[in-house]
Amino acid sequence: MPDQGAPLKDRTRTAGPGLGARLMRRKPVEVLVAEGGHGEGGTLRRTLGLWQLTMISIGATLGTGIFVVLGEAVPKAGPAVTLSFVIAGLTALFSALSYAELAGTIPVAGSSYSYAYATLGELIAWICGWCLILEYGVSVAAVAVGWGQYLNELLDGTLGVTLPDALSAPPGDGGVFNLPALIVVLLAMALLLGGARESARANTVMVGVKIAALVLFCAIGVQGFRSGNYHDFMPLGMAGVSAAGATLFFSYIGFDAASTAGEEAKNAQRDLPRAIMLSLVIVTALYVLVAAVAVGARPWRRFNDSEAALAQIMRDVTGQAFWGTLLAFCAVIAIASVVLTVLYGQTRILFAMARDGLVPKVFARVHPTSGAPRANTVIVSLFCGVLAAAIPLGQLADATSIGTLFAFALVNVAVVVLRRTRPSMPRTFRVPLSPVLPALGFAFCVWMMGSLSTVTWVVFGAWMAVGLVFYFGYGHRRSRLAPSEN
Repeated sequence: MPDQGAPLKDRTRTAGPGLGARLMRRKPVEVLVAEGGHGEGGTLRRTLGLWQLTMISIGATLGTGIFVVLGEAVPKAGPAVTLSFVIAGLTALFSALSYAELAGTIPVAGSSYSYAYATLGELIAWICGWCLILEYGVSVAAVAVGWGQYLNELLDGTLGVTLPDALSAPPGDGGVFNLPALIVVLLAMALLLGGARESARANTVMVGVKIAALVLFCAIGVQGFRSGNYHDFMPLGMAGVSAAGATLFFSYIGFDAASTAGEEAKNAQRDLPRAIMLSLVIVTALYVLVAAVAVGARPWRRFNDSEAALAQIMRDVTGQAFWGTLLAFCAVIAIASVVLTVLYGQTRILFAMARDGLVPKVFARVHPTSGAPRANTVIVSLFCGVLAAAIPLGQLADATSIGTLFAFALVNVAVVVLRRTRPSMPRTFRVPLSPVLPALGFAFCVWMMGSLSTVTWVVFGAWMAVGLVFYFGYGHRRSRLAPSEN
């Protein structure tokens, strides 16, 4: 263990004067772990056990694809959308195995950004962190858009009124400003400002509600099941299944949320791998079951990009508005938990990046009373809220998917590199059949990225260009691993 009293720059200085060496400088695992929880002016508090960590991952994952993106994916794949969920789930599983090993070995808040910093070097770590900002920040906005759709369903079923399009849809979708999307982000922000323990308690309640809602949907929706709806199972071919799978991968991004809680977990090395794997198994099973029932209860051509498809199916099957309204109520709570937990993950990733000097220090500032990075939380929440209010759902979901897939691909590489460079390091979980399964995880991620649209790739390229400009203009020179001569 390095001398904790020595300045970080002296303890971790590994780069030479050349640009290539500076871009490849790595942060030792021991230093990453030793810094755990320490921020500017305070420390994060270790209050989360296995149950809370699992609920964070389920909260960040379950609901995104079913309550929100299902209506976007069915028109791309038809009844074969169930196969798309399986493919996306397998892709997530391979990456989840790599996440589980690294989370148990390097239990810190930065998730795959920190794993890349320890194995692949600073530039790759920055790229990974920049992708995580896209993954988490934009997905908060995307899910918030879907929350607004279900809020309208709830208002219609209970009060007989709906918000006008001008205030409930973004420009390009017939509106001016999506006010509900902004509101749910601000509500999540208020909970996060109270601290991790309080946020975890609220999330656990909301996760219980969302699981109950999906079980209720299956029990009622199966009554409207028609085998004929599965005729011509793959109308758009394997290309459609792949395209839908790439979009639906958006709904699996939350399983890695537990890894962002590495510095607030009571026993991170033991509990993080368990929470990641347990949450993914539960979520995948529910996704496939609900998708199968939904397509069986409604012809695939009638989904029409609806973000509140499940509530509409409940209403159609029963002929009563009550059940659809009840599901809409549950969905409002369920989707709010996704916003809460994904927003939590985004703030902790920025916390880790700020502590390393790659983004401004304000993101690493910890409030001494709540133990939460409050300034970080406010800044991120306002950014995500405005994004949700101004951009349509489909564009947000695809942009999130490509950022997620890129980050996951790097995690699969990182686990192999760490096995080779630090083979004797204690590991509480090991990926079986390594490097075969990490290689499959990498290949699946690359394949699904190739299924995304040209527009999504252009947006991703522009995002990466902006990130590299910021890194070379700010992060590269201010990095805490920067040589003293810089």
